[in-house]
Amino acid sequence: MNDTATILPDPAQGRSPAEDVRKLTSKIRTDKHIWGIYIFIVLISVVELFSASIQEVNHEDIYGPVKRHVMFLGGGLVLMLALQFFHYRRIYAAIPFYVALSFLAMLYVQFAGTKINGAERAIDLGFATVLPAEFLKLAAALGVAWILGRSKLRNGGRVSWQGFVWCTVFIGACCGILILQGLSNALLVGIIGLSMMLVGGVEWKHFGIGAGLMCLIGICFIGYMTREQPDEPLTAQEMRVYELNKQNPDSVRAGIARGKTWKARIDRFFAKNKHLAKITDDNKQEQMSFIAQAHGGLFGVGVGNSRENARLPLAFSDYIFAIIVEELGLFVGLLLLLSYLWLLGRAAHLTMNFRQTLPGIMVIGCAFVIVFQALYHMAIVTGAAPVSGQPLPLISKGGTCVLSTSLALGVMLSVSRHAARYNDSVAVRQELSVLPEKLQSTNPLLRKES
Repeated sequence: MNDTATILPDPAQGRSPAEDVRKLTSKIRTDKHIWGIYIFIVLISVVELFSASIQEVNHEDIYGPVKRHVMFLGGGLVLMLALQFFHYRRIYAAIPFYVALSFLAMLYVQFAGTKINGAERAIDLGFATVLPAEFLKLAAALGVAWILGRSKLRNGGRVSWQGFVWCTVFIGACCGILILQGLSNALLVGIIGLSMMLVGGVEWKHFGIGAGLMCLIGICFIGYMTREQPDEPLTAQEMRVYELNKQNPDSVRAGIARGKTWKARIDRFFAKNKHLAKITDDNKQEQMSFIAQAHGGLFGVGVGNSRENARLPLAFSDYIFAIIVEELGLFVGLLLLLSYLWLLGRAAHLTMNFRQTLPGIMVIGCAFVIVFQALYHMAIVTGAAPVSGQPLPLISKGGTCVLSTSLALGVMLSVSRHAARYNDSVAVRQELSVLPEKLQSTNPLLRKES
C-alpha cells in the first residue's frame, strides 16, 4: 500500500494548496535547541580563542586573532540565517554541486596546494587560507544522504543493494583522497559514512560487508605506509634522532612519506607511562596539554590566567580544549562536551519525528560531522587517541572549519524548520506536494504514527 495514500490533500476540508502553504509559512519553527547550543559554544569560543592566541598576538593589535575569528563567525551566522529559509529539498538538489566542488578543491591541493605540517593541505588565496578537507567532511555526509534519499525501498524503508554499493564506493573515494593528506580525516569520514549507512536503513549484512571491506583496505594501506625499510640508509636527520633518543634504527626508518608520522604517533600513544615521559620536540604538544589540564583542576584558574597558552604549540587550534579546561575547569569542559552530545541527541530526536526519511538522514548526517569531530578533538587532547590535527568545531582558530560547521548547522536549521513532523497533517500534505516521488519514503524510525 502506498504510504502517501492517506495523507494527500482532502478537498472536503475546503482548503487549497495555496492556503496550506500560507498556513505553514506563517509558523515560526526555528529550533531553539540548536540555536541555544550554538550560542553557548560561540561564547566559549570568543573568550577562549582570545586567551589561547597569545602566541599569535603582535605588538600592534592584540585583538587581531579574535577579530578574525569573530569575522568568520559572523560570516557563518549569515550562512545559517540564509540556509534556514531555504526548503531542504533545494539544499538536497545542490548537494552534487557542493560535492563536486569539494573534490575539485581537494584535487587542486594535491597538485598545487600549500604544505602544512609536511602535507599539501591548503589553498592560499592571498587574503585567506582554505582547507578543502573541512568542506569535504561535510560533503561526505551530504553525499551519503543524497544517495540514501534516492535509494529507499517502499517496503519498510530499507536501502536498495545499488544504494549500498554507491554509498560504499562514495565513502571509499572520500577516504582515499583524504588519506593522502592525513590519516585522521580519512578515519573520521569513514566513521561518519558508516554511521549514516547504519541509521539510514542499510541492512545489517550489507553494513557488515561495507564496514569489513573498508577496514580491510584501510589496514592494508596503513600497514604498507608504516612498514619498516631496513635496507635504506638513515638520513642525517634520522641519524641525529637515533643518537639523541637512542632509538632502534629500524623504528626510525619505519614508514613511507606520511607513514613515518603515523608510525611515530602510534608508537608514542601506546608507549608505557607516556604521561611521565620527558618533554621533547616530538611529544611537546601532548605533554604540555596534559600539564594545562592538570593545572586547571575542577574549577580552572580563571579566564585569561592560563599559564600554558604561551608554551603549548597550536593552543589556539588543535589543542584549544586544553586551554578551556585550564582556565574554566573540568566541569565547564564536561559541560562543553555535553553541549555537543546534546546537539547529536537533538538531531536524533528530530530524525525520529520527521514523517519522511530524507530530512532525518540529512539532519543526523550534519550532526555526525560536528559531534564526531568534536569528540575526536577532545580524545586527542586528553590522550584518549593518538596525536593528530583536528579543530574543535566553532571554537578552534580556522575560518574553513567555522564556515563548514556553520553550513552544517544551517542545513540542520533548514530541515528542522521545513520538514513535516508525524503529528502535523497539514505539513505532511505540503511536503508530499513539493518532494519528487523518488524521494518520498515514510521514515521507518518514526516514534509514533499519525
